[in-house]
Amino acid sequence: MKLWEKDFEINKEIERFTVGRDREMDLYLAKYDVLGSMAHITMLESIGLLKADELKLLLAELRKIYAQCERGEFVIEDGIEDVHSQVELMLTRSLGDMGKKIHSGRSRNDQVLVDLKLFTRHELKDIAEGVKQLFDELIQKSNQYKDVLMPGYTHLQVAMPSSFGLWFGAYAESLADDMLFLQAAYRMTNRNPLGSAAGYGSSFPLDRSMTTRLLGFDSMDYNVVYAQMGRGKMERNVAFAMASVAGTMAKMAFDACLFNSQNFSFVKLPKECTTGSSIMPHKKNPDVFELIRAKSNKLQGLPQQVMLIMNNLPVGYFRDLQIIKEVFLPAFDELKDCLGMCAYIINRMEVNERILDNPMYDPMFSVEEVNRLAANGMPFRDAYKKVGLDIEAGRFSPDKNIHHTHEGSIGNLCNDRIAELMEKTMEEFHFEHMTRAEEQLLKGE
Repeated sequence: MKLWEKDFEINKEIERFTVGRDREMDLYLAKYDVLGSMAHITMLESIGLLKADELKLLLAELRKIYAQCERGEFVIEDGIEDVHSQVELMLTRSLGDMGKKIHSGRSRNDQVLVDLKLFTRHELKDIAEGVKQLFDELIQKSNQYKDVLMPGYTHLQVAMPSSFGLWFGAYAESLADDMLFLQAAYRMTNRNPLGSAAGYGSSFPLDRSMTTRLLGFDSMDYNVVYAQMGRGKMERNVAFAMASVAGTMAKMAFDACLFNSQNFSFVKLPKECTTGSSIMPHKKNPDVFELIRAKSNKLQGLPQQVMLIMNNLPVGYFRDLQIIKEVFLPAFDELKDCLGMCAYIINRMEVNERILDNPMYDPMFSVEEVNRLAANGMPFRDAYKKVGLDIEAGRFSPDKNIHHTHEGSIGNLCNDRIAELMEKTMEEFHFEHMTRAEEQLLKGE
C-alpha cells in the first residue's frame, strides 16, 4: 500500500532501492506520527472537515496504536511503504473509509517533518538529562578531590600544579557550555511545521495555532516554504549540539585512558570497565573509555554527514533528505549510551592521592617559586633565570604548599557558580510544556 499508488505496476527492484531503510527508521517515529495525527484531526474537526463522532472514534483508535508503540508491538507490515501508510491502514481496517480522512490538509512532507520534530525534542530531553547526570558526577568528584594535587601539562610536558578538583571541574563546566548548544537546538526544533503540507500550504482553512498548542510547540515555523526548508537544517543544528557533547566526552575519555596507564597511575578505573589480554595476565585495558572515545569521535562527524546530504539542495522537498534519517535517528541512542557509561565510570573512579611523592614532578612548582621571588621584590625575569639555573644545577627544592585564591583556580574552584549555570540552562528548556501538552492530548483533555 502506498498513499500515492495509482494504476500501474511498481518495479520491485526500484521499490527496494527507493524505500531503502525507511521502514526500519520509521519505527523510531511511530508514536510521534500518532501524536501528530491526533492533533491534526482534532484541528480538522474544529474547522468542519470531520464530524465530532468521527473524531471521537479516530482518536480512540489512535490511542490504541500509540499504546502499541509504547509496548514495542507496532510493526510496519510487508508491502507497506512507511509509518504514515501503516497508521492510515490500521485506522481504515478498524473504521473503514473514515480512516482515510486523516490525511486532509497535509502531505507526507509536513507529516514527517512534525514526526521528526516531536521525536527529536524528546531525544534532546533525554540527552540533556544524561548530560546533567554526568555533570553532577563530575562536580561531586571535583569537590571530593579539590585538595588533591596533580601535574598539569602543556605539550604533554609537566607544566604547573593542577588538581583533581580542577580536572573533574573543567569537564563539568565544558558540559555546562555544551548544554547551551542543546538548548538552542531544542528551541529551534520545538516549532510546528504542521500545515505547511508539501511546502506551499493548503487551500483548507487550517488552524495551525491550534495544532501548535495541542502539541506543545513553542511556536510554529510560520512561512510554509521555510518549514519545508527546515528538513535537514534541524537535523544539522541538533547534530552540532550532539557533537559538542561528544567532543567533551572524547577528550575526557582520552585523559582517563592516559591517566589510567601504569606510566601515570593517576586514576584507577572500576575493574568491570576494563578487560584483560588473551596472553598478558597483568593487563586491565580501559576498553569502555576507548569505545566511548571512538563513538564520541564518530558522533562528531554527524554534522558533516548531514550537511553533505542536504547542502546543495535548492528550495523544496527532495528524496535525498530520506537518507539523513539513517545517520540521524540512531545517533541519539549512541550518545545516550556513552553518557550513561561515562557517568557510571566517573562515579566509581578512584584517584591516586600521592602522585606528588614522586620527585620527577618537583619542577612543576618552579613557577610558584618564581612568583614568590617576584612578590618579594626580585624582577620577574631575574627570578625566572635564577630558578631555571637552580633546576639545571639540581639545587631546586620545591615548596608544595601552594595558595591559589583567584576565581577558578585550585583554591577557588567556583563549582557552585558552575552548577548555577547548569541549573539555569536546564530550567530554560521548559520541558514541562511539551510533556503536559502530550499528556493532555493522549488523555483527551
